[in-house]
Amino acid sequence: MKYILYFIILFSFAFANGQTALDSLLLKENKKSVPYITVAELLQKENIVLLDSREKIEYETSHIENAVCVGYDKFKLKKIKKILPKDKNTPIVVYCSLGIRSEDVGEKLKKAGYKNVYNLYGGIFEWKNQDNPVIDNKGDTTENVHTFNEDWSIWLKKGVKIYKKKKSKQ
Repeated sequence: MKYILYFIILFSFAFANGQTALDSLLLKENKKSVPYITVAELLQKENIVLLDSREKIEYETSHIENAVCVGYDKFKLKKIKKILPKDKNTPIVVYCSLGIRSEDVGEKLKKAGYKNVYNLYGGIFEWKNQDNPVIDNKGDTTENVHTFNEDWSIWLKKGVKIYKKKKSKQ
């Protein structure tokens, strides 16, 4: 019972200080080593490189238009060099589901010398939650968003939640 009370107090404190549950999650999981960019700020940007750091099945389900899938588990800077800008001052925005995996990819880009690397706050979930379109692998607008797993699906408020796993080869 005292753990439940502690939990309630902790969340009450977080909300009283203006933090949302997503703020709290990102504060816990991230180091803030890559600055966040909001959905509204991203919509104002031009001439950016947009990188999707989710896995291929997530990207194929839906992604932000013009995003390039770079993955996470098998992310290798050498493999994506050809899609990265020669000018290391060009803005690069990395996103994933919520903004956790994308921070790791963003850190690698910063270590490689890219100066204007940003992490999309709330990831594709926040993008979709704010009524922005996503497209499927064929380039068609879709409501489907891969939520990584059923637990993470609580963060997606708009759209159709998909959390199927990649079919294993037998």
